[in-house]
Amino acid sequence: MNTQALAIDIGIDEAARKTIAAGLARLLADTYTLYLKTHNFHWNVTGPMFNTLHLMFEQQYNELALAVDAVAERIRALGEPAPGSYARFAGLTRLQEESGVPAAMDMVRRLVADHEAVVRTAREVFPQAEGAGDQPSADLLTQRMQVHEKTAWMLRSLLQG
Repeated sequence: MNTQALAIDIGIDEAARKTIAAGLARLLADTYTLYLKTHNFHWNVTGPMFNTLHLMFEQQYNELALAVDAVAERIRALGEPAPGSYARFAGLTRLQEESGVPAAMDMVRRLVADHEAVVRTAREVFPQAEGAGDQPSADLLTQRMQVHEKTAWMLRSLLQG
């Protein structure tokens, strides 16, 4: 039985693949941390906006659950292992884990800040993907930026007026 792995020859050199995968690992950690926080807020939100926020947070964590899979699979396609533990995510993410139960509008504020932070992570990785001619990673990063920017705008709108 041949246990030797086949070389990856997708037109992106190994060093670039490793650099892009490391950036995507940070994005994965941010996304998973945001998923967990959003799910926590879905479970624990209270107040006059309960129904609106409960449903909105559910839509958001469902989208994030799909996103973590897409990001992890891209890391694997680049030939690197995807991080998959709380310890690894904690070491890679720029987001703060939520240990308490903030008031509903504080939940919204924290999610706005976190979605914007995820955008910044994706934006930092984009030039590496673009420079290496890694269109699939660049496309994934563009899609993630678009989703997080839109979600931040929608959440921010709840805080106005």
